[in-house]
Amino acid sequence: MYDEDDLLPISALQHLAFCPRQCALIYVEGVWDENLLTAQGRKLHDKAHEPQTEVRGDVRTARGVRLRSLRLGLAGQADVVEFHRSQEPGSVELEGVAGRWLPYPVEYKRGRPKPDRCDEVQLCAQALCLEEMLQTTIPAGALFYGEPRRRQEVVLDPDLRRETEALTLKLHA
Repeated sequence: MYDEDDLLPISALQHLAFCPRQCALIYVEGVWDENLLTAQGRKLHDKAHEPQTEVRGDVRTARGVRLRSLRLGLAGQADVVEFHRSQEPGSVELEGVAGRWLPYPVEYKRGRPKPDRCDEVQLCAQALCLEEMLQTTIPAGALFYGEPRRRQEVVLDPDLRRETEALTLKLHA
């Protein structure tokens, strides 16, 4: 278990999985220059992080959800967490809301799907934080890519979970 003061950003896992040098430059050295692509990504996330909840039928959409895991030593913010009305295993009760709900994290990305799993690792870390916070298991989430304007469902399988947890240890090291 980590202390609050030792929590690292969930987003750093995506950088570490993509390029350890880039991760070190950003999170250890504090080197960051915004360019057109990162500005577009920031704009997309600013909209996604506006805290609000909307309801459409059997789906409650929460934006800008704060996340943390003391077990993994991570903290951050989910772009979107959808809660689907469900009686399936893993569904949870939400304070002040009738019924049971299955959490489904959605991470927004500016560009296109990548050939590696760096975005999937970030989404998985968000789900692991939600699991700890809500005392549940989340089977899947989605990555929304701005270029094709499509969602890509990600199954949070044991291999992805192991890879995410291993990268979390590496990040802390």
